[in-house]
Amino acid sequence: MTVHTGTTSTTSATDITSATSATSTTEEKLGWLVQGLLARTPGARHALVLSRDGLKLCSTPELSVDQADHLAAISAGIQALSHGASLQFGDGTGNVRSAMTEFYGGILFIVEAGEGAHLALVTAEEADAGLVGHNMGQLVEQLDGHLSAPPRRP
Repeated sequence: MTVHTGTTSTTSATDITSATSATSTTEEKLGWLVQGLLARTPGARHALVLSRDGLKLCSTPELSVDQADHLAAISAGIQALSHGASLQFGDGTGNVRSAMTEFYGGILFIVEAGEGAHLALVTAEEADAGLVGHNMGQLVEQLDGHLSAPPRRP
């Protein structure tokens, strides 16, 4: 996960400590923003930010570690299937704006949240999809240009 802050640094022991601290601060800020999404979205239960390949970057505390990892994997899979549908039946670019899956007891919403990153939100089934989409869009705008999750190298 990379959060662009507009600063550059040289590598030293102090910088490595600062980078670790910055990553922790970044995760705290992301956590605070995601918690805010839950608070202002009626019916919202769980949220997380994930990389395109399913790596959990940040999640709300209501999710256990296992649940968050499972939701990240599910969300990445849905996005991958949506990408395939876009390639075959869309404009051919493979770009996906959002995906929504309704199931008994809830709805899963997934939107792009930066280069290679996605935002997933699980709500109660009676949640207002328009309001959910609006609130998720606002959060993505806040993150715009600041969050990217480049592909991991083997």
